Amino acid sequence: MKTLLNNYLNTFRGLSKEIWWLSLITLINRAGTMVVPFLSLYLTKSLDFSLSDVGWIMSAFGMGSLVGSWLGGKLTDLYGYYKIMVISLIGSGFLFIYLQYLKTFNELVFGIFLLLAVADMFRPAMFVAVNAYSKPENKTRSITLIRLAINLGFSAGPAIGGLIIVMLSYGGLFWIDGITCILAGLLLLKVLHPKKSKTLDSIEIKNPKSAYRDIPFIIFLFSMVLFGVAFLQYFSTIPLYYKEAHFLSEDKIGLIMGMNGLLICVLEMPLVKWLEDSSFKIIGLILFGGVLTALSFVVLNLTGWVGILIIGMLLMTVGEMISFPFSNAFAMHRAKRGNQGEYMALYSITFAVSHIIGHNSGMQLIDRFGYEFTWYIMTIVMIVSILILIVLKRSLAKENAL
Repeated sequence: MKTLLNNYLNTFRGLSKEIWWLSLITLINRAGTMVVPFLSLYLTKSLDFSLSDVGWIMSAFGMGSLVGSWLGGKLTDLYGYYKIMVISLIGSGFLFIYLQYLKTFNELVFGIFLLLAVADMFRPAMFVAVNAYSKPENKTRSITLIRLAINLGFSAGPAIGGLIIVMLSYGGLFWIDGITCILAGLLLLKVLHPKKSKTLDSIEIKNPKSAYRDIPFIIFLFSMVLFGVAFLQYFSTIPLYYKEAHFLSEDKIGLIMGMNGLLICVLEMPLVKWLEDSSFKIIGLILFGGVLTALSFVVLNLTGWVGILIIGMLLMTVGEMISFPFSNAFAMHRAKRGNQGEYMALYSITFAVSHIIGHNSGMQLIDRFGYEFTWYIMTIVMIVSILILIVLKRSLAKENAL
């Protein structure tokens, strides 16, 4: 047992102090984001919007994320990652608090768009910060630690959020979201000031390459958009499926979703460390994670047994643990070819586009054809994503042969 514990702790060694601080800031920020997984339930059950309306509101969520990711990348290249992270955290905190007072369709579309535009400026800036604060050999584990913080916060958030909804109401969740974002921004100002921080990988490129001309990277982005479209169903339509098809209460929904974050917190870092030390290639690992994610939708249609929901969540979680850290690592590696902010903005934008397409398409499909048909469509989406990754693998083989 002691040897096992030491081996587990060894996977965390060698990471910089700045990465640990950035992870703590991310944990505080994400611990409060318990509104997000319940947003579709809030809009349908508390505000009485139709599934079609919710789909369009969630598209505004994605549009805001797209604009914020693009703007965050541009501003990061102009002004540096530090200022953009501070503005994003504190600004989104106040906007989260304000969101609870919006009730009409048009108000919510604009409010959610603005909130995500400010909040998602953080992503490309954070990725560039990880690049700066990590030694080259530690980048995948550094981003994995950030993901661990995200999922630790996210595992607690839905579970606590579900209990708060049952005991109180949705209103308090918006306050918690806002306050934790502001606290995260204030902590960033306190502990990660540029004068106090040490850059471990300063990348200077005299003639930076445009990410838009990096063909393998563009192919990769197309695959990630489709991957995200399917994956995001677990945070919009899947909670509705739990409630409407399996009649689970919000607290039980929160516990199943919280299981995802808890497993990632415990298993992802040693899993990534083991995979890093193996002979597996990055694209092959992303491919395998995609196969598991596709299977997570297939099993939902096999039986009405409630336990299949846990099996589906487990398959998706393992797929996520394998695919996302290495997709992050691939994007960060390609970013060394050009403007880092531009590369990481495009990587973040893929998930913004997934938000635009995924939430709305999922809601519209369910509204018209039901849950079973929707899960088959998402399986097909994942298969196309996997096929594009196979094309990418061949493209990279030709590139390396030159």
